Amino acid sequence: MNDATPPNRCRIVLIAPKDAPAERIAAAFEGGDVASLILPENGMDEAAFQAFAEQIVPVAQAAGIAVIIAGDTRIAGRVQADGIHVEVSKDALAETIEHFEGKMMVGAGGAKTRDDALELGETRPDYIFFGRFGYDNKPEPHPRNLSLGRWWADMIQIPCIVMAGSDLASVEAVADTGAEFVALSSVVFADGADPKAAIAAANALLDETAPRFED
Repeated sequence: MNDATPPNRCRIVLIAPKDAPAERIAAAFEGGDVASLILPENGMDEAAFQAFAEQIVPVAQAAGIAVIIAGDTRIAGRVQADGIHVEVSKDALAETIEHFEGKMMVGAGGAKTRDDALELGETRPDYIFFGRFGYDNKPEPHPRNLSLGRWWADMIQIPCIVMAGSDLASVEAVADTGAEFVALSSVVFADGADPKAAIAAANALLDETAPRFED
């Protein structure tokens, strides 16, 4: 369960990987602070994805974790998620933000360059995500994502999420950029991993090494 007062440093965003059962995802919630959970479709059809989300959303929300549905705004509404994550053009992002204003948060992904990020940022999403779902298969975060995260955190007030690597220690590199959030997936849910222990260890590393934000 999460603490009542969130830590004043880089926090964890969980990304559900393909084929992870709901029980393993829920187990991670017991490991300590998690800001939010992103649920990608991961190749599921609409009915399967909705059924999966219906299992997870209430459990996560009861633990104080905001749930963000990636890619399907209709399912996000049906399961009463807290937000949606989209990777679309600037114009489409602006339309989505306008449509869901006051109802759900809207996060943006897909930016591969500074220009991409600035263009999307003009629409004022609730966050911007640097990375790609399912591509955290190397120990260290992708250098481009770290570079974009550091630049964005220094220049822009909109929060950013940076994808970590497959090694738990990679949360330190992300936190060092000044990013508000570090995204974890494979390191938490890999075969043989203990999701609760992984989240607890990640939070311990962040408590020890992450820069503190100004109040």
